[in-house]
Parts: sequence; C-alpha cells; structure tokens
Amino acid sequence: MPPLYAHRLGRDAGPDSSRAALSATLREAVDGLETDVCMTADARLVLLHDPWLSRVTTSHGWAHQTAWSDLRDSYLRDRHDAVTRETPMLLEELLERAPADLPVQIEVKAHGNPELARATAAQVCRVAAAQTDSRRLEVLSFHSCACEEAARHGVRSRLVIWADYAPEALLNWASEAGVGGVCIEHFLLHPALVDRLRAGGLSVSTGTINDRTLATWAASLGIDAITTDRPGALRRELMLIKQAA
Repeated sequence: MPPLYAHRLGRDAGPDSSRAALSATLREAVDGLETDVCMTADARLVLLHDPWLSRVTTSHGWAHQTAWSDLRDSYLRDRHDAVTRETPMLLEELLERAPADLPVQIEVKAHGNPELARATAAQVCRVAAAQTDSRRLEVLSFHSCACEEAARHGVRSRLVIWADYAPEALLNWASEAGVGGVCIEHFLLHPALVDRLRAGGLSVSTGTINDRTLATWAASLGIDAITTDRPGALRRELMLIKQAA
C-alpha cells in the first residue's frame, strides 16, 4: 500500500485545511498531510485552497491584497459553501500541531501570478527553515517556478501536472531545476508513463483518490503516494482488500 496523504488535511471531516479536519485526521493512522497555502499582503502564509477569499471564507478580495489581521477572524466555508465556525490557520500553527515526524506537503496557490507563486514558495521555505526540519516538507505547485524556487532553497518539490505530453522534456526540466517529483491526476496514470518517469528519477504521486477500487489500481502501478480526503477510512478499506486477496 502506498503512503496515504490527507488531502487538505483530510477534507472529508472538513472544512478544508482547518483545525477540525487536522484533529480528525490525526486521530487515525495517516502517512502525511497535504494542504494549500496563500500569501497575504503582509507575507503571512494562510492555509486556503483558493486565493479568491469569498470562495473559501467570509472575507472578500484576493489573499495577497489582504492583511492577516483582516483575515484571521473570518470563517471558513465548507465544500457545500456553507459558513462554518472554523477560522483560517497559518502554516506556523500547522507545523506546531502536526507530529514532528509526519511529512507535510504544501501546495502553493497564486491565481494566474507566477511571480507571486515564486515569492510564496520562497516564504514557505523560510518559515519551514525557522520552525521545523525542512526535510519533512515538500512544496507542490501547478506553477513550475514555485517548484524551482523551493528546489533552489534546498526544499523538496513536486510539480502538479494535468497532461502526459513530452515526458522526456519534463525529465530534462526536473533534472536541471532540481525538482524531484510530479503529482499526476489519476485519470492520466498508465503503466508506461509511470515507468518512464520513475526510470528517469522522478517520484510519482496522484491527485485525490477516495475510491477503494481506483486506489487499488493506482497502487498496482507502483506510485509513491496517494492523496485522499479520507486517509483513515481508505486505509481500512485497502487493508480489508489486501486481507481478502
């Protein structure tokens, strides 16, 4: 069974990347945590899936144009857009709450703004270096420049990709940039692609999988980790499948 990482700290317990989700996830076995981060106007790193604040909180505007003092007391919305009583959490708090030996993936979010993505990745690396063993941290992003910036700081990085084109070019870029992995949406995974990327030295993980059948199939490809909203429940289901085999 590949390691199971809690997507958005385990959004099945919801809301996304909240204290409630983290607490529920840590009550069961989990191999790692994954969350999103946006940088505020005063360079704080807040755990939000979307930098457009009204989509995920009761605040409005862009995260990078809003001070943390104006955001900290807003309320998070759940996946059904309902307002909860949970307030946003900073990266520093997550690193304090999470067990010191648990890997943490931080996905950099910066809507249509590569420069902001790079700056956010650099700030993630600085915060991590000041507070924890950066070897437990991995920066994820759809922005290749954010992955390059993390690698430049000596922090592991993984590019999130939505296409399977030009694997040789991808391998060359990753080698030159010092990026060590890719996260591929499960509907793009196939044996030849996984084998080629791994043979070229890249770690391969998946986007979110919550279904036991899809997870079993992805595991059969030899991937390095599965991201899931429900790590505890999925682990139990996969163990039952394994025992019945």
